[in-house]
Amino acid sequence: MPSVTVDPSGTFLTFGRSSGSLRFHAIWLRDNAQDEETRAASNGQRLVALRDIPADTKIETANMSASGRLEIRFAPDGKETSFDPDWLEANAYDHMAPAEKGWLPPEIETWDSGLMNGLPSSDFAALQRGGPELQEWLEQIVRYGFAKVENAPAEAGTLFQIVDLFGYVRETNYGRHFEVRTEVNPTNLAFTGLGLQAHTDNPYRDPVPTVQVLHCLENSAAGGENMVVDGFAAALRLREENPDGFELLANHCARFEYMGEAGVCLTSRRPMIELAPDGALIGIRFNNRSCAAVTDVPFEKMEAYYAAYRRFGEIIDNSAMEVTFKLAPGDAFVVDNTRVLHARKGYSGKGNRWLQGCYADMDGLRSTYDAMTQARSLEAAE
Repeated sequence: MPSVTVDPSGTFLTFGRSSGSLRFHAIWLRDNAQDEETRAASNGQRLVALRDIPADTKIETANMSASGRLEIRFAPDGKETSFDPDWLEANAYDHMAPAEKGWLPPEIETWDSGLMNGLPSSDFAALQRGGPELQEWLEQIVRYGFAKVENAPAEAGTLFQIVDLFGYVRETNYGRHFEVRTEVNPTNLAFTGLGLQAHTDNPYRDPVPTVQVLHCLENSAAGGENMVVDGFAAALRLREENPDGFELLANHCARFEYMGEAGVCLTSRRPMIELAPDGALIGIRFNNRSCAAVTDVPFEKMEAYYAAYRRFGEIIDNSAMEVTFKLAPGDAFVVDNTRVLHARKGYSGKGNRWLQGCYADMDGLRSTYDAMTQARSLEAAE
């Protein structure tokens, strides 16, 4: 049976289980009460604001009930509520803060070219059936930042069916989708077969589209392989080689812009390596073609900033960091555009290459994945 001890001040309690002891503040417990007076039963949303809770809230009594729940009475308002010990452990905050900037949660796994031995992918028909196949494919995107779809129809508009598996299309000034149609030996340089450096898309937007889908309709050209690079792995390698350079790219904003069509002027100001306030690595923005003049770095740090920027690009360009694959007609891939950089190898010979692309967002993908995971956990518990 878990144990509970209230500090004499009443401002916190210590909750003990076989896995260890955890402390919780009175105000945190009161704010996170799970009862029907505090949370709506239909959707779990909070019914009270912090202003409705006394600022001098303390724990008057706390004990374990016969059913194994932690029962608490608060002062001065006499509020009574109870907590599931598993919920408390899952939401505990009494732990050491990460010591190093650039840390990642356990569900994220960095990778390099070795991932080609086990490329994350799934069959389109299996994904449409839902269930474990879809959940596993979504988990791969969460873990690795990208995954392929194989054997989808090689028909225009199929990419919308792929987005329907997990979320919603994000429309931009490019429309609901865009064409990536390139011909070898073209009559117009707009349709060149030149290779592209690995990049994240649309860094000039705020917020950026966090998911990109590319679906192949035709691919008879020689070359033109797709390539992906784990931006998180590249950033952590830079941190290992040059901690000061990592800090420069994380602590100073780059600027990005797009003014390629009438009536459009998109700009953003964000670091190339984005960290959360607690140091978690949460985003990469890297796109040399869309980078505007950097003006947010002090004069005395600009040369070092450019040296770090150059080295970051060299790491991204290193073939040991890349995973390459050639899409067959009907194949597609989905990337987390806040993490994974994508590119295209150059073309040679004769043939055509036609892809359709669109944007979506990770909140929809994570929602679908988390809801499926939660549902399976509830089924397993019954």
